[in-house]
Amino acid sequence: QLVESGGGLVQAGGSLRLSCRASGSIFSTFSPQEMAWYRQAPGNQRELVASITGSRATNYADSVKGRFTISRDNSRKTVYLQMNSLKAEDTAVYYCRGFDLWGLGTQVTVSS
Repeated sequence: QLVESGGGLVQAGGSLRLSCRASGSIFSTFSPQEMAWYRQAPGNQRELVASITGSRATNYADSVKGRFTISRDNSRKTVYLQMNSLKAEDTAVYYCRGFDLWGLGTQVTVSS
């Protein structure tokens, strides 16, 4: 399973770091797998926020470039999303995805 953590309530301009830990035998090949963060705001479709390949190539949505950073620690089977300069429009449930699986999500709320 994929377990997200680190969400919460933060003021605009603040920072949060999300974590996604993969647990279970299915993740024995974690290192080469592409992992990603998505988000879904109320009334909106789920959208890709950032992704990272096994070789650590990264991709970001235009709306978060320069503010968010995705990284991974293969020894911990964990993917991170560092979110800086948060805006009200970043408010959403953030989901981790990998191995064709979704985590349950973690709520991020940015107050303006």
